[in-house]
Amino acid sequence: MASVSPHRTEAHQMEAHRMEAHRMEPRRMDAYRGDTSVGELLSAVTADLQTLFRQEVELAKTEVRQEAGKAGKAAGMYGGAGFAGYMVLLFLSLAAVLGLANVIDGGWAALIVAAVWAVCAAVLYQRGRTRMRTVHPKPERTVETMKENAQWARHPTR
Repeated sequence: MASVSPHRTEAHQMEAHRMEAHRMEPRRMDAYRGDTSVGELLSAVTADLQTLFRQEVELAKTEVRQEAGKAGKAAGMYGGAGFAGYMVLLFLSLAAVLGLANVIDGGWAALIVAAVWAVCAAVLYQRGRTRMRTVHPKPERTVETMKENAQWARHPTR
């Protein structure tokens, strides 16, 4: 059984989206005849805008799905790198304990290495805590612009 390239799958998805968009294409100018009423024209324009909006939303969904897949793979690689880094630190710590055990008692060597890691942990904790205090989970600017948009939608002439 032949394997399908993920890039080919993405290309097929994009081509299917293009075909769908082509099928739902807005009306041509000949649909707007000279004897068409204003109400019919507004109805046609509204329908075209709805179609355009749906097409844009579908395109955005497709793009987000593709980018999310890429991000998921990258996150998996970061996870693997984190685990590998953990293993490196573990074995370097073990090597430090064994190296110090040649000079001093093994228990004291392990205690010294553990103390070094405790200091590292305390420093990282303090820096993380300081940075976390600057995080504001509520998107202030977005909330403000949404309020402005709602205000404009209620009173577009102001």
